[in-house]
Amino acid sequence: MTGSMSLVEHLEELRSRAIKAVVAIVVASIIAFIFRNWIFDLLTGPWEDVAGDRELAFFRPTEAFSVFMKLSLFGGLIIAFPIVLWQVWAFIAPALNKRERRYIIPGILVLSGLFLSGVSLGYWSLGRGLEFLIDFGEGRLDPTVGGAFYLSFAMRFILVFGIAFQFPVFLFSLMAVGAVSRQRLASGRRWAVLAIVTIGAAITPSGDPYTLLLLSTPLYLLYEFTLLAARFGLKK
Repeated sequence: MTGSMSLVEHLEELRSRAIKAVVAIVVASIIAFIFRNWIFDLLTGPWEDVAGDRELAFFRPTEAFSVFMKLSLFGGLIIAFPIVLWQVWAFIAPALNKRERRYIIPGILVLSGLFLSGVSLGYWSLGRGLEFLIDFGEGRLDPTVGGAFYLSFAMRFILVFGIAFQFPVFLFSLMAVGAVSRQRLASGRRWAVLAIVTIGAAITPSGDPYTLLLLSTPLYLLYEFTLLAARFGLKK
């Protein structure tokens, strides 16, 4: 594929890559559906650790079925994430020069690793965030939580961490193409901290300060690591 593709050819390529990404997610979701009970137990573990004998409930006959469908899609997205990334990179690769293309495979590996790291941290943080939120109303409010609401909350919570952990690679990419310099980013650390905290507060599902701290701290460390990686990895 060359850089002289017509608009129609670009659209056909986009359609092909999108279909492959969707197929990967569907196949991965089917695999996740087979292990739906294991995923359910995994996600409800933090609730059971914090809430003790308080059971999750469902309030509509169709709720349990829809919950397991969402769990399957959640698992499918995590499993298929590297494949989806590959399709995205494969689509934009023709627009890159030879120097930029050498970052594709390392970029996919790093993005996948960061995503899984973020998901893992999100899962670990979920129990801590729940403990903070439930203890906050202890003695005044008795937590009776629907299973669908909790699992949707848990999935959003974990995915937010996974997606947020992608920003170092995009930051590195901006420096690699010359859109922003490392020196400028290094001199604007206070603004970086403000941006990380502000965006973290906006995307954190629970909205509590403890979870915000758990998300913002590693993101700032990743910011510093990205600057360090750019210092040695982007030498002319």
